[in-house]
Formats: sequence, structure tokens, C-alpha cells
Amino acid sequence: MSGAEPQSKYVTVMGREVHYMEWGTPGNQPLVMWHGLARTGRDFDWIAAELSDRFHIICPDTIGRGWSEWSDNADADYCFDVYAEHACAVVDAVGWERVHWLGTSMGGSLGMRVAATTLKGRINKLLINDIGPTFPEAPFERIKQYIGNPPEFGSISEIEAYFREIYKPFGPHTDTQWRHMAETSSRRLPSGQITTHYDPGIVRQMFAHPGDYELWDHYDAIDCPTLVLHGVNSDLLLPEIASEMTRRGPKAAIAEIEQCGHAPGLVTDGQMNVVRDFFEV
Repeated sequence: MSGAEPQSKYVTVMGREVHYMEWGTPGNQPLVMWHGLARTGRDFDWIAAELSDRFHIICPDTIGRGWSEWSDNADADYCFDVYAEHACAVVDAVGWERVHWLGTSMGGSLGMRVAATTLKGRINKLLINDIGPTFPEAPFERIKQYIGNPPEFGSISEIEAYFREIYKPFGPHTDTQWRHMAETSSRRLPSGQITTHYDPGIVRQMFAHPGDYELWDHYDAIDCPTLVLHGVNSDLLLPEIASEMTRRGPKAAIAEIEQCGHAPGLVTDGQMNVVRDFFEV
């Protein structure tokens, strides 16, 4: 990671406090980086530091994750309708008119949603990291089973070992990067145990809004240049879905990411260069 120094900031949108990390210099190209379902904006620390010389970057925590507020009405608030309104409000609060968008997994789905709705006409380029406009049944059911029951651990070392195993599909990480993930995406419970840094209630999106991830209509309405990163071993972005994305809507370009499943972690030089090249052209 470079010597870039981010700032931790908060903004209240629709009555909810949303946290984000801010990188780079105001006046540079605005870039929003949005994380995956059970992750936080700190996942982007490596790539945000790498791109901070040319871009002004924000990496929000979706409500219910990281340091953003949890909802007391999970069925109502943990869904793309609300997340899309929040995303627009955060962009407005920062003072940006037009932005680039990089979204990993859920953040890519949200990118498709906002590019067709709350931020339509305001996204210059859209990068979708290993997710498509439809969600295969097997991973959807698997996520429903585990996301609402996060495990508990006695130490950071134990949760780091857990992350190394379940996020192995993210691809190559150094020991420093794995430790960083453990420290930035865990929280201590009143019992003293350590668990993941999200509200287990976020799983309600999968039950109360089961159609949220069916986004072909939104995808077909996108009118900005779009790049899709495809982890070659991904079970969530299947090759036939990726291929269909090149023919419909924005007719996305596809970048195949070797040694990765779902979803490329964007921490290696090769992956970060793909992102930089897309947004800088």
C-alpha cells in the first residue's frame, strides 16, 4: 500500500449515518468504490491508495456494514431501493455531479441499479466486479444459509484464518493483506468474542426482496461504458451470463481474471492495472 492517507468521514442520509473512507485530492476524477454483500469499504484500501494520485475516491460502508448505522427495520431498509437512494445522497453530499463507479459483487449489482435509476446520466464509466444481472440459484441459496449466522472467534488470528479460507476465491493476498482484512472487517461482541463487521439482519434482503438481484431490465438501460471483471473460477458470474452482458445493454467488455473465483480482491498489481487502465482512458 502506498503512503496515501485517507480520511474517515460520515454523512447522514435518509435519517441513517453512513460512513465512508475518502482518498485522493478534490478536483481529481471522482470515483465511487462500493463493496460486496457482507464486506466493508475498507476492502478497497489497497486499490484506493494505488489510484489516489489520479482520482478522488470514496469507499462507503453500506448501512448495516462497517461503521455505518444498522437498521431497526431490516426488511424495509436492507434492499437495493434504499441502497440506491443512499448512494445518490452520498454522491450529492460529497458535491459530485458525475462519477466513475467500481462495484464488487453486491456493489456491482448496486452499480447496475443506480446507473439505470438514481444516478442515471451521472456515471461516466461503470466497472462491475464479478457479478451479473441475474443470480445463479446455488450461490444464492448458499448465501441465504450462512450470511445471517456469522461465526464467533476468540482472537483476530482465528478470524483471519477463517477469512483466508472462505475468501480464498478472492485470489492472491499477502500475509499483510490478510491481516488487514481481519482487522478492518471484524468487531468484538459484548461477550469478548470476535465476529464479522456487519449486521446479521442484512440477510433479510434475500428473503424480503428475493428479486433484488434480477437486474436485466436495469442492465439494458445502462448507457455508459462498462467493464466486467470475471474471476475465471467464479460460481456467481457464470460464463454464459458474462457472454450475454457483452451483447445486451451497454455491451460490456469482459476482463478475465486468472487465479480467482468470486470475486477478485483488487489487491494485486495486475488487477489494479486493469482498473486504472479502464478509468483513465
